[in-house]
Amino acid sequence: MKMKKILLPLLAASLTLSSQAQITIKTGIEVLKEQGFKCLEGKRVGLITNPTGVDNSLKSTIDILHEAENVNLVALFGPEHGVRGDVHAGDHVTDIRDASTQLPVRSLYGKTRKATPEMLKDIDVLVYDIQDIGCRSFTYISTMGLAMEAAAENDKEFIVLDRPNPVDGLKVEGSLTEEDCTSFISQFKIPYLYGLTCGELAQLLNEEGMLKNKAKCRLHVVKMEGWTRDMNYTDTGLQWIPSSPHIPHAHSVYFYPMSGIVGELMYMNIGVGYTIPFQMFAAPWMKAAEFADAMNALGLEGVAFRPIYAKPFYSIGKGELLQGVQVHLLDYHKVSITEIQFLVMQEIARLYPEHAVLAHADKERFRSFDLACGSKEIRERFSRRNRWEDVKDYWNKDVESFRDLSKKYYFYK
Repeated sequence: MKMKKILLPLLAASLTLSSQAQITIKTGIEVLKEQGFKCLEGKRVGLITNPTGVDNSLKSTIDILHEAENVNLVALFGPEHGVRGDVHAGDHVTDIRDASTQLPVRSLYGKTRKATPEMLKDIDVLVYDIQDIGCRSFTYISTMGLAMEAAAENDKEFIVLDRPNPVDGLKVEGSLTEEDCTSFISQFKIPYLYGLTCGELAQLLNEEGMLKNKAKCRLHVVKMEGWTRDMNYTDTGLQWIPSSPHIPHAHSVYFYPMSGIVGELMYMNIGVGYTIPFQMFAAPWMKAAEFADAMNALGLEGVAFRPIYAKPFYSIGKGELLQGVQVHLLDYHKVSITEIQFLVMQEIARLYPEHAVLAHADKERFRSFDLACGSKEIRERFSRRNRWEDVKDYWNKDVESFRDLSKKYYFYK
């Protein structure tokens, strides 16, 4: 028994050291710690964060700044899901006090999505530390951009503690958001997959006049060390913290943009409510083997489709036996991730015309679909013949020009 008591702490220490040794990068919060928090000294600090804001040892940025002797952390700001991750997707975040630090928490996902002058009057600098997923329709980058606008309008400094783009820093897909489809899930004129870190994106928004009234905030990015553009999240060695309840794993960041747009129609189950969120397409009227054969026959590189039978625990098709496909990414470098959902819609219309998605989905959901796409044109073009080829050029029309533009703001090679 005595030997067991000795060995367990040694084993725990060994595991900790082993996992830390595999980490290949330093995130912004790690660099900030190494710098002794110099850029925050003598300032009243407001922190925008959530459970993904941690250092390499998984300690919360909230607690790190609260405990730092030379940092005066005075307020927290909660995005969707809240600063401690205790709010369900889509539910409003309320103004509360953080149980651990007793600091006031101001909601940026409720009646107010952009910090007001009243919220900012007692701070000098807003710090942003959230791990996003590299996809435009995920709301954290909208929170960041609106906070930058608020900082500019109220003459506050804005600091981004940079983190990896978990897809990588190279993959760009989708057209730019159009004026009539600007929303909290398509806040800025960037592609659906934008290939930038949050710090690089902040620099682009600031310098390219993408903030309201072309405002510019006093922006400072605490850059990472060791991250390169070809890295996906696994390459970093960092532990993944769910960025929302349905992004439970690092690989979830590839599946969200693969099915999230068609998911806005609430027409078929995309794995939400089952054990593989965003990784499947299933409905009671599909025939699993037939549909898998049809998708595999398209010959898409880097991806395979496997027949699946599933009974969701909640959401669409709850309690029903559904059939469809699970998507397996074999080589994400070769896959055009976002086009898969449109090809699924195409094959549904061909095999099951009585269930063609845009002809039979609830039309009240069309606006949500358009906002996720960032354009009405995608739906309108696709509806004519249910063919991806009618949409593909429009969807990809801005990719190369945005890639060229964004290179000006690369911090990493």
